[in-house]
Amino acid sequence: MLKVIEVLAESEKSWEDATKNAVKQAGKSVRNIKSIYIENFEAQVKDDKITNYRINAKISFLLEK
Repeated sequence: MLKVIEVLAESEKSWEDATKNAVKQAGKSVRNIKSIYIENFEAQVKDDKITNYRINAKISFLLEK
């Protein structure tokens, strides 16, 4: 059986890095992560430059018996 949690993550580098951060942080409290589904991409902009990349994602993981 799989369980899904919703997470928000961010990075100053890229959306890909924000995704990696999401999995890394979720991995600290859950085991057996199987997939991540990115729902939304967002970026903060200052002086016409992106300063922060954000994602809203769902992470699925296998429940232990």
